Amino acid sequence: MRIGVEEEFHILQVESGLLVPRADAVLRRLPPGTFTKELHQSTVESNSGVHATLAGLYADLTRTRRRLDAAASSLGLAAVAAGTAPLAPAASGHPTAGARYRHMVEEYRQVADEQLICGAQVHVDIPDRDTAVGVMCAVSPWLPVLLALSASSPFWQGADTGYASWRTLLWQRWPTAGPVGCFPTAAAYDAAVDDLVRTGVISDPGMIYYDVRPSAHLRTLELRICDACPRAETVVLVAGLFRALVTEAIELRASGAAACDGRHEWLRGASWRAARSGLEGALVDPRTPREAPAADVVRGLLARLRPALEAHGDWETVWDLTEAALADGSAAERMRRTAREEDLLACTDMLIADTRGERRHRRPTPLTRRRVARSATGAAGSGAPEVLGS
Repeated sequence: MRIGVEEEFHILQVESGLLVPRADAVLRRLPPGTFTKELHQSTVESNSGVHATLAGLYADLTRTRRRLDAAASSLGLAAVAAGTAPLAPAASGHPTAGARYRHMVEEYRQVADEQLICGAQVHVDIPDRDTAVGVMCAVSPWLPVLLALSASSPFWQGADTGYASWRTLLWQRWPTAGPVGCFPTAAAYDAAVDDLVRTGVISDPGMIYYDVRPSAHLRTLELRICDACPRAETVVLVAGLFRALVTEAIELRASGAAACDGRHEWLRGASWRAARSGLEGALVDPRTPREAPAADVVRGLLARLRPALEAHGDWETVWDLTEAALADGSAAERMRRTAREEDLLACTDMLIADTRGERRHRRPTPLTRRRVARSATGAAGSGAPEVLGS
């Protein structure tokens, strides 16, 4: 079960920390295929290769970030992977050209104007769309935990929102964002999507923004709930956990066991709690569902997924990364500490350094200290790496 990642990055002016509409200039200095545009000209998206191991994914992500940093730095700019940029204005006024983006800006107005947010999406191979739809339902209760691990957007318009992931609150204003319901078959899911398009609420299936969804153009299940993560290690941790969740759900489905009770009415509240607290407060434990300390819920997920993680050779890496994440705190909390000790510009500098992979006074990470086999990218026998967005 191979994995791939799409990452979104803010483009900032280094001295001020403000967003700048320079995506086109940055993209002209990057290889085609791996990088692309987003709704606003202050955002660039990268598409990883397709990998069998977490080590291969990590090497890809760090290499891609170095390329992006070099292109941005050559223009006096910086790229930041975070849910929101601390000093982002209320609206950029610089949407990307194109009929689809123009329609989104005209139809959704302030929701689109304030889409100055970045996420990280994880794709996992799936056998077929029926399996994808069944697994989508089964993994949904645990997705708020992955959101908490990724939370990196406490600031909006230069102010502390009180949330670990303010991006989640902004994102959920779109008509199809948030938890997904349960569907018996892929045909039922596709019919529901077609109905939404016919209502005119959305213009195409690409505007299905559920927390998890079958990819519209790949044979994968796509995780969409997470903030962009300053540290590549966090992306790898989330990818490893998501693949294990999918693996467990497929195995339960094959055995005939009920993987989901179909009751998802509490999931929006669980996502809100994760967005509010991150790793620093309580989360809703899907096993109860009741509030419990975040560390207990995260470690409970880890214990549950140990067989699936061991099957992929991921257990030790994911365990180490999880313990490091719990010890260091969420990116949101690290940002707040920096802002308290210095200011928001220093917080932005920290995000730039994290995105570049610079770690001052930091112990080696599990992925850099452990010798693990790097994955081969792309399909077996192909001459060039397979890129997720291709």
